Amino acid sequence: MTDPALVLVAHGTRSARGVAMVAQLAEAVAREVGGLVRTAFVDVLGPSPAEVLRDLDSVPAVVVPAFLASGYHVYRDVPREIADSGHPAVAVTSALGPDPALARIMRIRLQAAGWRPGDAVVFAAAGSSDPRARQDIRRSATLLATRLHTPVHPAYIATGSPRVPETVAALRASGHPRVFVASYLLAHGLFQERLHEAGADGIADPIGVHPAVVRLLATRYHTAAQALIHSAA
Repeated sequence: MTDPALVLVAHGTRSARGVAMVAQLAEAVAREVGGLVRTAFVDVLGPSPAEVLRDLDSVPAVVVPAFLASGYHVYRDVPREIADSGHPAVAVTSALGPDPALARIMRIRLQAAGWRPGDAVVFAAAGSSDPRARQDIRRSATLLATRLHTPVHPAYIATGSPRVPETVAALRASGHPRVFVASYLLAHGLFQERLHEAGADGIADPIGVHPAVVRLLATRYHTAAQALIHSAA
């Protein structure tokens, strides 16, 4: 059996910068795993995961959801796309987050934005109506709090409450002179732009392309690829 292709599944964005970042991430992962990597999107852009899997035909594939929490897209969209593709040999990994590696990157991004120990931190996630995704976000916020040795306050950009601007305002009202936002987003786009309107003293960049993210995706792939190869033996 040949090594499975890696299908990196992202959300999709109209931001050219965000699209370029996903492409850079796919290229870095391809160098890391030394095999075929294709990119698919579940919203906004194409190709869809089903289209990519159909193009792969009989080549076995590992689908890696590049999502920071496991919500509707991971539990519903990805399985539906795989079923629609009719592909005979597909394995699916867990989502990218939560993971301690992401907390390490977020600390780096916060420090680059000017955060110092003692400053308040808002953990900004896109949000989800899926309780499993919200649980993942809370776990990720706890991982960051442990890494920073300071409380972290989860808030949402699009779906859920409290919203990021409300949390920033509440922290200021409680006496925090400096408030920073840790971006729990993978790439630049509309949601990242909204964070700059939240009234914080500094906004960390998205997680983006980082060696730790590349290694995390590669590890997800290798584990699933070995299982897929063994099941076909």
